[in-house]
Amino acid sequence: MKKRAMVSTLEQVTSQVNFVDIQSKENGITGKSPEVMTKIYDDQVNLVVLQRSQSKKVDNYCRELLEGHPNFNLRTVINPEKCLQSITSSLPQLTDQSAFVEDLVLLMEMYSYLFDLDEVGLRLQVLDRAMCPRFHIDRLGCRLVCTYSGPGTQWLYNSDVDRSKLGTGNMGLGDDKSGIYTDPANIQQVKQSDVVLLKGDGWFNNEGSGIVHRSPAVPKNDRRIVVTMDFA
Repeated sequence: MKKRAMVSTLEQVTSQVNFVDIQSKENGITGKSPEVMTKIYDDQVNLVVLQRSQSKKVDNYCRELLEGHPNFNLRTVINPEKCLQSITSSLPQLTDQSAFVEDLVLLMEMYSYLFDLDEVGLRLQVLDRAMCPRFHIDRLGCRLVCTYSGPGTQWLYNSDVDRSKLGTGNMGLGDDKSGIYTDPANIQQVKQSDVVLLKGDGWFNNEGSGIVHRSPAVPKNDRRIVVTMDFA
């Protein structure tokens, strides 16, 4: 799907979002309009953040999901054209479920339109720990992540990361001691409900340039609700 067509579709799908100026710095792009998501196609960009707020109804559903289903874990492959019925039947029937489903369907429609996908790999999980606590890069094309409850994904600008310290290059040391970054202030973090696109090494001509990111620590006795979408 061409960029112009994708922008048009995204505008229609999220017509309630007001367009504002896009903020860019090095390899990271941030904006409050769905149009910002198409910037992931720019060669120098490996992370895009769509900033947004979360409704009280979505908050209500998330709170009940955390309370009643603390180990919920959904993994499935969905056809975007049938995602409403599929997602609704897969989620617990709790207060304001329809609002949560509507938002999740919106994300899937944006993601599938953006990359012209017939199927999307969806994962919705309640987490009590960081699944990927070390800074790393993904070997896939481009992943969408949205944290509905709890702290959001952390990442580093290209200029703030020493990629030689990734993987075995850390010599067994933690991120705070390996030298992968020089100052804790270098660590960026998206907010709850923001939508982030993470370009990986699997993207065409992007080997060695995937966004360096990690899961945040989860406070004791707390949990996160995280959604990820991938090319199926």
